[in-house]
Amino acid sequence: MQQSYEPAALAEMAAFAAIAEARSFTKAAARIGRDATILSRRLASLEERLGVRLLHRTTRSVSLTEAGSEFLVRVRAILAAVDEAEAAASAHAGGGPRGVLRLALPGSFGRMWIAPLLPQFLAEFPDVRIEAEFSNRFVDLVAENFDVAVRLGALEDSRLVARKVATRRRLLCAAPSYLARRGTPTEPEALLEHSCLGFSGFQTFPAWEMTDSSGRRVSIEVSGPLVTDDAEVLVEAAVQGVGLMMSTDWLVGRELADGRLVPVLEDWTLADEGAVYVVMPSAKGQAAKTRAFADWIGKRFAPAPRGGWGGGSAPPLRGRGRRGLLRGPRRVERQRRLS
Repeated sequence: MQQSYEPAALAEMAAFAAIAEARSFTKAAARIGRDATILSRRLASLEERLGVRLLHRTTRSVSLTEAGSEFLVRVRAILAAVDEAEAAASAHAGGGPRGVLRLALPGSFGRMWIAPLLPQFLAEFPDVRIEAEFSNRFVDLVAENFDVAVRLGALEDSRLVARKVATRRRLLCAAPSYLARRGTPTEPEALLEHSCLGFSGFQTFPAWEMTDSSGRRVSIEVSGPLVTDDAEVLVEAAVQGVGLMMSTDWLVGRELADGRLVPVLEDWTLADEGAVYVVMPSAKGQAAKTRAFADWIGKRFAPAPRGGWGGGSAPPLRGRGRRGLLRGPRRVERQRRLS
C-alpha cells in the first residue's frame, strides 16, 4: 500500500532528521531555525504515528535506535527528493527557460507567422521543447494546460494575462485584373454592382459593415459567385480576379506587398479591427519558459505594424501554409478572435 504524505508528515520527518544528525534538540533547533519544543512535539507525533521509538534521549544525549537508524536512511532520501523537486520547479520560474512549452496557435495565422519563427526560438533556448497545437478551436488555457496562446481580435477571458504584440485590421481588396475589368468602387453602395467573395465565418455575413472618417456607417449585403468558410480559398479566388474580398491584412499581406491584390475603399474603416495578443493563464509564478516566449515573440512582431504584414520589416513569410481560417463548430462565435 502506497503511503501518501501530508505536509505535517514531511515536517515531522525533517525534524527527526535534524535531531538525529545534530544529536541534540537544541543544536537541531538552531540549525533549522525552529524552537526545540516544536521539534520535540514533531518527533513525538512521528513516533506515535509509526508506533516505534526512533531516538533514545536523555537530559544529556540523543542517540538513534535500530529502527531510527534504518528510518533515517529513507528519510534522507525522501527529503533530498523533495529538495530536488522544489529546486527543479523554482528553476522554471527563476532560472533559465527550460521544459515543455505548450502553445495554442490559430491555424492559418500560426502557420504563416509563427511557425517560421519557432526554430529560431528553439535555437536561442535549447533547454525548451515545444508542443504546438495549430487549431482554430477556442482552447481553454487553464483547463487544457497550455502555457501560452496567440489570439486575434477581442479578448473576453478575464482569467488570462494578455499582451498586445501587433495590430491587425480588416480591409477590402481585389486583383488589378478584376478592377480593370469591372472598375474600382468609390462608395460602399457600389459594391452591390460587384462580384463579392463571401466568407461565411464573419458574424455579420453577408453584410459588410464600414464607417467613413465623418462617422457615417453603412452595411452592405454583398453577393457573388463564391461563398466559403475557408478564407484561403477566397484569397486564391481574389488573386485570380474572381471578385472583391473582405480580408485581414495579415492574411493578404504578401499579396498586397507584391501587387497581386490592391486595397479598395481605403477611406472606409471596416468593423472589428482588433489586434494580435499573446495570452497566458496567470502572471503569478509564471515559468521562465512562458515569459521567455511572450517576450521573444513580442519583439519579433513589433515591426509588423510599421512594416506591414508582408512588408520588409515584418516577420518573414515562408511558404503558403494555408489550410483555412475557420473550421468546425462554433465558427461564427469565434470569428472575431480568429480573423
